Amino acid sequence: MTIPSHTLNDGTTIPAIGLGTYNLLGSEGDASISRAIDSGYRLLDTALNYKNEGDVGEGIRASSVSRDELFVTTKLPGRHHGYDSAIASLEESLGNLGLDHVELYLIHWPLPKVDKYVDTWRALIELRERGLTRSIGVSNFTPTQLQRLIDETGVTPAVNQVELHPNFPQGELREFHAAHGIRTQSWSPLGSRHADFTTVPTIVDVAAAHGVTPSQAVLRWHIQLGSVPIPRSGDAGRQRENLDVFGFELTDAEITAISALESGRLWDGDPDTHEEF
Repeated sequence: MTIPSHTLNDGTTIPAIGLGTYNLLGSEGDASISRAIDSGYRLLDTALNYKNEGDVGEGIRASSVSRDELFVTTKLPGRHHGYDSAIASLEESLGNLGLDHVELYLIHWPLPKVDKYVDTWRALIELRERGLTRSIGVSNFTPTQLQRLIDETGVTPAVNQVELHPNFPQGELREFHAAHGIRTQSWSPLGSRHADFTTVPTIVDVAAAHGVTPSQAVLRWHIQLGSVPIPRSGDAGRQRENLDVFGFELTDAEITAISALESGRLWDGDPDTHEEF
């Protein structure tokens, strides 16, 4: 299966869907990541705080796909904000992964009370210049925080990875991204066990109209919004199902109907107040 891609604002390309790896740990995690790669995933998303960068590296090495076909993302934790700490943090992550570079490196949370995210962003610019990451971006940043990075460094993030799902479509933020050439990524794209989109009548009806599962309908919604979803699953069947979203297309009315399910965040993750170290 060939996965479409997007060109980022720095000229690199990113697959249109990826695998979230949070909680994929140990030998089972290694195996599920390897299976996902062999079934067609090329974008793998991890973070130092997930404590599974080593597992992602093992999964890559156990797969049948060459390293140069993969797009690996990891993230800088809050405790490593600051120029020197950020440089050292990616070096630590690369050691964990067993890789000499990643394709995308993100600041995991802005931590405005700490107020080091601009200095940290300058370190990411240096890391890109050194070739330790091909692209740089952020996660969970607001338009105000993004604008400050742009204004103070002249470098626009390639990606902003944020909570995005039918209950929280992030319309205003996506408009800011589109105006500034920032690619949106969706974490928690299918919600959680506390918000089961597979039983929502609107989504069930859309899925039935296309002969797909509700999860596939939601992931297709992300794709057509222009966001890059990174659903997490260790189950081989579900991994294949999540990837199989390029053979149908939602109507504008269906996209609008799913977006109208907006009710707010599922997680306590307001970037202006959330602190995660």
